[in-house]
Amino acid sequence: MDITTDIPVAYRTTAVRPGPIGLLREALTEVRSRRRLILYLARADLKKKGTDTLFGNIWWILDPLLQMAVYVVLVTLVFQRTTPAYPLFIFAAILPWKWFTTSINDGISSVSGQDKLIKQIQFPKIVLPLSAMLSAVVQFAFGIIPLTGMLVLMYPDRINITLLFIPIIAAVQFVFIIGMGLIVSALNVFFRDVGNLARHLLRLWFYLSPGLWGQPEFASLSDKHPTIFHLMQLNPFFWFFDSYRNAIYYGSGPDWVNLGIVLAGSCVLVVVGTMFFKRLEPAFAKVL
Repeated sequence: MDITTDIPVAYRTTAVRPGPIGLLREALTEVRSRRRLILYLARADLKKKGTDTLFGNIWWILDPLLQMAVYVVLVTLVFQRTTPAYPLFIFAAILPWKWFTTSINDGISSVSGQDKLIKQIQFPKIVLPLSAMLSAVVQFAFGIIPLTGMLVLMYPDRINITLLFIPIIAAVQFVFIIGMGLIVSALNVFFRDVGNLARHLLRLWFYLSPGLWGQPEFASLSDKHPTIFHLMQLNPFFWFFDSYRNAIYYGSGPDWVNLGIVLAGSCVLVVVGTMFFKRLEPAFAKVL
């Protein structure tokens, strides 16, 4: 079934579009030829975000620390659960999650927020969500600063060579982010409720992932509710959080098999997301 059939008739394009392979080839060509534009837009986005707030770029360091403080108070004081070095434990989940939510939220508005530019200039629209997601990588890198500070000042015993696995895990997550970002950026052009819906779904997604708790607490579900536990294991962030915590908190390597499965699924998501975006791209200017 053609995905464009879900778009209102008035918004459909009559131009003949290439097949799936042609769409992928077209997207790759556009990304390669416009890579300087992607970098320029990413830098412009970072500069704008850094000048729009009082603390500027420092906020990218403060924000995950403040989120960590909220969850530490919630879990240790309200729920009265004790986990050794819990600030580091929760920060290992907050850091990649904040990167993901920032990327998705920026990606949602990356195309619809550039309506004037799209109407005035002919250019490959795929550079818009890619530049937004690329700028979010820099914000994730800023999050490494407080992580390093916590390890050096508070938990020097947790410093381990396994920290070198973080870039590998982050690379897998970036592939997943690209696939998701392409889909939501295209959907939001036609359905502007995507942004509102995403805020609630992302919050629920975090609580259904082993963010506040570790895998041992979730594994306890396998006895009473094995089906629910196995369904939760299909969540990519079940393995992302586990991998980051293994590298940062436990000092062990990731579960390479499951991380590899997530990578394979993320690559498929990128392919699907790219075809989805390119199939709907001709109608963007008409809708906006």
